Amino acid sequence: MSCGLFEQFEWALCCYNGLYRENSKGAFNVPMGRYKNPTICNASLLRVVSAALRSTTLNVEPFDAVLENATSSRDFVYFDPPYHPISRTSNFTAYNRYSFHPIDQIRLRDTFVELARRGVKVMLSNSDCPFIRDLYQDFPIHSISAVRAINSNAQKRGKISEVLVTSY
Repeated sequence: MSCGLFEQFEWALCCYNGLYRENSKGAFNVPMGRYKNPTICNASLLRVVSAALRSTTLNVEPFDAVLENATSSRDFVYFDPPYHPISRTSNFTAYNRYSFHPIDQIRLRDTFVELARRGVKVMLSNSDCPFIRDLYQDFPIHSISAVRAINSNAQKRGKISEVLVTSY
């Protein structure tokens, strides 16, 4: 992790509800939270995660770049894309300068299908909505309940239905 990326990660931990977001120029732009003494690093947990990931490769790249490396049943790929909006007011899909549109959801589905065809174990989380359920109708779709801590209205924070799609 480069120093600049680590510094951005560190700032994100101290920002409003831990949100990471960039503006249209690619600059980090989330306001600071009201934390008195935030835990930037849980050293014991970081050591456990480090040991678990020792033989793992983590990449940050466009989602379809995974097609170059994931080729067999020994591979596991998890996608956590910007979720498809489920209402007129939940249309935020731009955590950075690149928005994620329905056509991108379709391209992601096509990547998921190709990986599954290769025998790769693939998992994806997304909104529980007809569009996503239709895209992945040929795969096991699991309804899950997730807690959301980010909403400008604290009363609207809480559990929401999501889907977990698997190729296995």
